[in-house]
Amino acid sequence: MAKQNYKNHIRFYPPHHFVFYPLMLLFVIAVAYFASKADDDKQIWIFTGMLGMVVIWLSFMLRQHYALTLQNRLVLLELRYRYFVTTGRRLEPLEEKLSQGQLFALRFAPDDELPGLAERAAKENLSADAIKKAIKNWNPDHRRV
Repeated sequence: MAKQNYKNHIRFYPPHHFVFYPLMLLFVIAVAYFASKADDDKQIWIFTGMLGMVVIWLSFMLRQHYALTLQNRLVLLELRYRYFVTTGRRLEPLEEKLSQGQLFALRFAPDDELPGLAERAAKENLSADAIKKAIKNWNPDHRRV
């Protein structure tokens, strides 16, 4: 597995991103083609296309929602634990000053950089992207979907 860093930390799920979505794109194109050629069945093709678009939208939303909701909780719990172990203090007072995106960006910081970067992010209101860029020794997260 390649060493993870800021530039390559985004992951794809091949069956979903490279099979399902291209097939759905072909479906939409086919429906549009047949709807444009049909004289008597145009409404059926339009309804089929709208139904397909709803399926595509729902599959995207549900796939993300279930996995990310659970993972967000786990990432936050791990971050709280790591912060407590490295500092002996609870993270919750800093959490109130940080957004979810900022907190989730901190997961890539190794233990020795985490406390200082968390406090700096709270004081300077660093964006999630700025937090990721400030990390010197990237701590990979290969398990996030």
